[in-house]
Amino acid sequence: MINLTISAIASNQGKTILTTALLYYFKKSVRPFKIGPDFIDPQFHKIVCGTPSVNLDSFIMTEKQITWLYNHYSDKEVSILEGVMGFYDGENKGCSAYSVSKLLNIPTILILDGSGSYITISAVLKGLLEYKENNTIKAIVLNNLSSNMHFNLIKNQIEKDHKDISVLGWIEKNLLSLKSTHLGLDLDNISKIELISRDVLKHIDMQTLSKIGFTNRKIENLNYPFPKIEKIDKKLTIVNDKNFSFLYYDNLSFLKEVFRKVEIIDSTKDEVISKNSDIVYICGGYVETDRAYEVIKESTNFKNSLIEHSKKRYIYAECAGLLYLSKRVDTKEMSGVLDIEFTLDKRFNRLGYYYNEKGLKGHAFHYTKPTKDTLKKGFDILSKTLNQKGENGSWQSSNKRVFATYLHSMFRSQSSSNLLFSSL
Repeated sequence: MINLTISAIASNQGKTILTTALLYYFKKSVRPFKIGPDFIDPQFHKIVCGTPSVNLDSFIMTEKQITWLYNHYSDKEVSILEGVMGFYDGENKGCSAYSVSKLLNIPTILILDGSGSYITISAVLKGLLEYKENNTIKAIVLNNLSSNMHFNLIKNQIEKDHKDISVLGWIEKNLLSLKSTHLGLDLDNISKIELISRDVLKHIDMQTLSKIGFTNRKIENLNYPFPKIEKIDKKLTIVNDKNFSFLYYDNLSFLKEVFRKVEIIDSTKDEVISKNSDIVYICGGYVETDRAYEVIKESTNFKNSLIEHSKKRYIYAECAGLLYLSKRVDTKEMSGVLDIEFTLDKRFNRLGYYYNEKGLKGHAFHYTKPTKDTLKKGFDILSKTLNQKGENGSWQSSNKRVFATYLHSMFRSQSSSNLLFSSL
C-alpha cells in the first residue's frame, strides 16, 4: 500500500494543487482523506478521482476512533491525506497534519514555495523538522519555480543540510493549465483536471514518491471504539444537493447503518420528501447567497413537502438547513418552518471548533447571524471552550420536533449525545 500525507507551511501554498495531481494520477486505486472538518476539499477530491473522501478529525474523535476510521476506509492500494493549513496548525486543538500523520505513522510530503529564495528554504525546513523531532516529514516538493537551475540550487542545499529528506521535484510557476481556473467545486471538467495533473507532476519523481509512501502496513481489525446505538426502525430522508452539500461521508455511511431506510433527495430539482419519511436531515451548505438562492427559490414542491412534514414529524438541520427553516435571510424568503430570521454579514460570525452545552464537539463557519429577537429564542450556547462563553446557536419548534443548529458534528463518534438522535 501507498500512504501519504500532503502538507505545507500554510494555506495557499500548493497542497490542493499537488493533492489534485496525485489523486488523478492514482485515480483508479486511491482513497482520499481530509484532515480536519473541511467540507469543500473532500467534495473536490471526489470530483478528481471518483472516490468519496473521508474526514479525519482528531479534535472531534479520539485517537482510537481516528485509527479505526482510517483502517475502515483504507480499502484502496493508495491512501492520500490532504492536510489542513500548515503542518503544525491545529495542534493546540489536537488536530493537525502533524498529529494525524504521526498517529497513523504516514509519511508526509511537504510542499514548499521556493519563489524568490533558495538557501533560506533549507533553513525553513530545518525549523519544521526540529520543532517536533518525531514528525513524519520525509520528502519535499518545491512550488512556484521558474527553472530547473533554480530547483537544483535549492535541492543541493537541502540534500547537503538534511540527509534524510528526499527532494522529489518541482512545480513550475504560472502553469498555463491553472490560469483562469478556480480549484474548487466548479472544476468538473475531467479533461482540465488531467491537464493540470500532467503539468504539476511533470518534474516530480513519481517512482521515489511511491517508494516513500510504500508500506506493508496491515489493516488491523480493531474493536469498534464508538458509542453503540440500536438500529432505528425508521425512514430517514437526507436533503443533499448542490445547495445542501456539506455531508461528511462517514456521517452518510453511519446513517445508512443505523436507519432502516435512507433516501436522498435534491431540493434544487424540486424533489419532495416521501410521505412515509419519519425524519428529515437537511445538510449544511449555501442557501443565503444570491447564486444559491436562485437555484432553490422556485422549489415550491420541496418547500411544501417540508412544511407538511414539520407538522407531525421530525427535522434536523445544520447551518444552511437552519437558514432554510427560518422565515428569511435579509429579504430572501425561506420556508418559514421556524419563526426566526437571519441577516448576512460581510465577515464570518463563527469560525472553528465549538462545544455545545452538552459537551458535543463540532465545527462552525458562517457569515449569517440571527436577529436580536431570534437570538433570544435560541438555546444551546456554542462556545470555543467548555466554560460556555458564547451565544445561542440552535433553535427548535414549540413541539420540539424540529431542531436546527449552526454546529456541524460527526455522528459516529458522538451519537449518544447528538441531538439528531436524542428525540427518537
